[in-house]
Amino acid sequence: MTVKELSEKLGYKIITETGDSTKTEITGVYACDLLSHAMAKINTGDVWVTVHTNLNVVAVASLTEASCVVIPENIQIEEQTIERAEKKGVIFLSAPVSAARVCYDVLSVLREAK
Repeated sequence: MTVKELSEKLGYKIITETGDSTKTEITGVYACDLLSHAMAKINTGDVWVTVHTNLNVVAVASLTEASCVVIPENIQIEEQTIERAEKKGVIFLSAPVSAARVCYDVLSVLREAK
């Protein structure tokens, strides 16, 4: 399943359109707000769920090759973060639901796709 397919299925808004959302495959999901821990645990292709919206999130997502970053509860994403993410090719999505619900929904969709 691609990031674009996931966003359409769950109604999440793509914030940074890098052009890769139709190609970027999702393999799992990981939720963590401690950036150093997230950097050590996110697997390539994971959807990363975090409430953080600063520039460091872009760096961690890029280094770990996360498929995308989902910001839950419609939390506002800093403009400089959006700009950096677009330059680095990091896809950000905004979700109207809690982080726990994002994880549940992503896992459910991935299971259905198998």
